[in-house]
Amino acid sequence: MKQYEIRWAHLPAPAGRRPVLLLTRTPAYAYLNKIIVAEITTRVRNIPQEVALGTAEGLTRPCVANLDNIRLVDKDLLGDRIGTLATGKQSQVKRALGFALGWEELKAL
Repeated sequence: MKQYEIRWAHLPAPAGRRPVLLLTRTPAYAYLNKIIVAEITTRVRNIPQEVALGTAEGLTRPCVANLDNIRLVDKDLLGDRIGTLATGKQSQVKRALGFALGWEELKAL
């Protein structure tokens, strides 16, 4: 597991099985039991808290990582790897997280 990978996750209802974007830093996967993820959805609202994703990331259709919907989940809930964030989108994730959390210093990225 690595930061910015996209994996299947079995989340509690009502979310259920869905893709998620891994946000926890890569070295921490070796010892943490719970990790931070952002839910991925096909419901695109075109808000600054979203990052557009699609076939470049291994997904079958256009969708978004919604940084308003971040979760701390058990690592055991993660399934197969779908793909990874396309080059250059890491700063978009940080910017979207800045909007989601109201962190002005990240909004400028």
